[in-house]
Amino acid sequence: MKLSDEVIIPVPRQKVWAALNDPEVLRQAIPGCEEIVKKSDTEMEAKVTVKLGPVKASFKGAVTLSDLDPPNGYRISGEGKSMMGGAIGGANVRLEEVPEGTKMIYDVDAQVTGKIASLAQRFIEPTARQLSAQFFESFAKLAVSEPG
Repeated sequence: MKLSDEVIIPVPRQKVWAALNDPEVLRQAIPGCEEIVKKSDTEMEAKVTVKLGPVKASFKGAVTLSDLDPPNGYRISGEGKSMMGGAIGGANVRLEEVPEGTKMIYDVDAQVTGKIASLAQRFIEPTARQLSAQFFESFAKLAVSEPG
């Protein structure tokens, strides 16, 4: 499944870039995220609980930042496992300066496997769209309110 969109954030690109690399901002912006632990500048571990229709699953997994091009963008990828199956996905994020601040363009790809995929198949795409929209809306608000 693939999703794409963009959002204008009324702050300079460097501030958006800093927020994209701040584990606490990411923790607050990711729906259902309980914790993010930074392992290195490009690796984190996360715990996220997601509800897909009638199925609720907690995922533990790795988050990796790659294709870094500061302050223009990167790829954020994650892979999580739960008792109900797994999820793998990521987003290519690009930042462009615009008169209003920064345009963040994102292309998300995601895949769910195991029991969760078979039990909640019809809920996966609408939930992914909703969670993606929630993340980027929350992220934009957090980026604006971050000091710096």
